[in-house]
Amino acid sequence: MWRELAPVGRHPDSGGYRRYAWSAADLDCRAWFRAQAEARGLTYETDRNGNQWAWLGDPLAGDAVVTGSHLDSVPDGGAFDGPLGVVSSFAALDELRSRGVAFTRPLAITNFGDEEGARFGLACVGSRLAAGQLTVADAHRLRDADGIALPAAMESAGYDPEAIGPDPERLARIGAFVELHVEQGRALDLTGDPVGIASAIWPHGRWRFDFRGEANHAGTTRLADRRDPMLTYAETVLAARREAELTGALATFGKIAVEPNGVNAIPSLVRGWLDSRAADQATLDAVVTGIERAAREYAERAGIDLDVVRESFTPVVEFEHALRDELAKILEGSGDTGRPVPVLGTGAGHDAGILSASVPTAMLFVRNPTGISHSPAEHAAEDDCTAGVRALADVLEGLACS
Repeated sequence: MWRELAPVGRHPDSGGYRRYAWSAADLDCRAWFRAQAEARGLTYETDRNGNQWAWLGDPLAGDAVVTGSHLDSVPDGGAFDGPLGVVSSFAALDELRSRGVAFTRPLAITNFGDEEGARFGLACVGSRLAAGQLTVADAHRLRDADGIALPAAMESAGYDPEAIGPDPERLARIGAFVELHVEQGRALDLTGDPVGIASAIWPHGRWRFDFRGEANHAGTTRLADRRDPMLTYAETVLAARREAELTGALATFGKIAVEPNGVNAIPSLVRGWLDSRAADQATLDAVVTGIERAAREYAERAGIDLDVVRESFTPVVEFEHALRDELAKILEGSGDTGRPVPVLGTGAGHDAGILSASVPTAMLFVRNPTGISHSPAEHAAEDDCTAGVRALADVLEGLACS
């Protein structure tokens, strides 16, 4: 499975993946998912929001155990973020069948659409729509960098954009959702464990900072006469690092757009996107407030106009304790050493976090030896991936089998 999926959407120059929502690469990933489902005799369907489902048992029976993740990527992302969870889900089903277990609850594997938000700027679009956390009107207003609206992109890919919206009946049929994911950090590497359990997802959000100055000639305008928003933006980037260090939070300016974007032109507009995350809401509020305060001080001093817009926000997600504890009990009982499985928090958002308001959810993490993610250097060792499959199979057996 991994060899089949690995070439899809991989850029020949960067070696990273560009599997953007409703693009050709995304459609190839979707075709791969459907082929995997049909090869196993599973009932395949696509829901009203374009999320894919592969069912073992009656989809309408209720109290289903669902696993899976996503197949799309960030720009030049790694091979494991998302796909490891989907591949491991199919592999775990294969493992359970080899064990000869009897299923007492329906089981489903899913691929949620547009989890990364790389194309339209909002993460977890598929799960947000299903859970009613993204309105149809707001979804229809989403645009990519080329001005293409989400409905147009869906329609060109052969999906009906008029069907999107909340899907409470489907979510009500799910008794538990367990998402396996490569760890996006080094906690497991530091403890020496191949697999861990998620405790919570930190609150996080994205803010857009628009710095407006005055375009002018780079070769003729005196430094003293310039209203250069790039300088204010640069000072704000440094302020974000200082505020994050002071508060123990994370703050990153990772995306920038410049107008007119000429080598010999002073910019008129610098637009930067801030991603910030923290272990609790008070700390997140403190770091973002501190960054905005510094940006406004710099802007006022330099004669730059500044607008700050919060584009998305996800509050802290505490995974359901009962389900989390059940996973820990299952894995401790199935392990060779009887050693407790590490329980760790994460600053990364996931579909499991979005669904947690509607469905009991839990997550498993597979060790990432370098902690690198959202990069072609992202990696997990084959032995650890195999341990992840076995752990997921153990969990699914404990939840869905007699």
